[in-house]
Amino acid sequence: MPAADTATVVLTGAGVEKRYRSRRGDDNTALTASSFQVRDGEFISLVGPSGCGKTTLLKVCAGLIEPTAGAVTYRSTGRTVQPGTFGMVFQSPALLPWRTVAKNLLLPIEILHRETRAAEGRIDELLDLVHLSHVRDRYPRELSGGMQQRVAIARALMCDPDLLFMDEPFGALDAITREELNMSLQEVQMTAHKTVLFVTHDIPEAAFLADRVFVMSAHPGRIVEEITIDLPRPRTIESRTTPAFRDAEQRIRQLLYQP
Repeated sequence: MPAADTATVVLTGAGVEKRYRSRRGDDNTALTASSFQVRDGEFISLVGPSGCGKTTLLKVCAGLIEPTAGAVTYRSTGRTVQPGTFGMVFQSPALLPWRTVAKNLLLPIEILHRETRAAEGRIDELLDLVHLSHVRDRYPRELSGGMQQRVAIARALMCDPDLLFMDEPFGALDAITREELNMSLQEVQMTAHKTVLFVTHDIPEAAFLADRVFVMSAHPGRIVEEITIDLPRPRTIESRTTPAFRDAEQRIRQLLYQP
């Protein structure tokens, strides 16, 4: 990540709030008074209790839902991010079963009405990045859950987006596969130089992947502290045994479980 005092600010959140109206007509505050900055090339983990508004904040950052108050602006445009400037990865890979891996990667290009032929050259590049060159012509049903999620990450990078938004992408995977994909995602992020916002319930995962962790309070959610993870990259499994990593984990837990 670039030095904090020289890196360009990619996202700025100012007093972001989101309220919903229930079927009974009651106001439900999902997110309140959240302000933050995300810098170019930075990996941010969002961690907090279930229902605290992590996904809501991620969707506001992506411009998929509008905040009730405040705003999230992209670079110096004064606007939210636009289609094509970001990629999304969800907990489910959401691959189209009737399409091969290669054809699944082309889906964002087709949705944005970009030239398919020009984009085809990126397929092999991205599959090589996620170590899946050998499955180019396979169908999703022929892949393991971890492999499917790697394809989803490659698809999210297809339009060469500025930002990558990830909503608990490894939450449904077993522990071993999850750790493998943590390592793979770190490699992808460092190689592709993308800015990442990553939602997770897993404290070690949040600390391992992030440059900074945004810790959120219980409902209604807000960012209560930003924790810098002072560990060199690339990180290894042994990084999880260092005092700096343990201190970060402990601080996150203190914030999550304080009365």
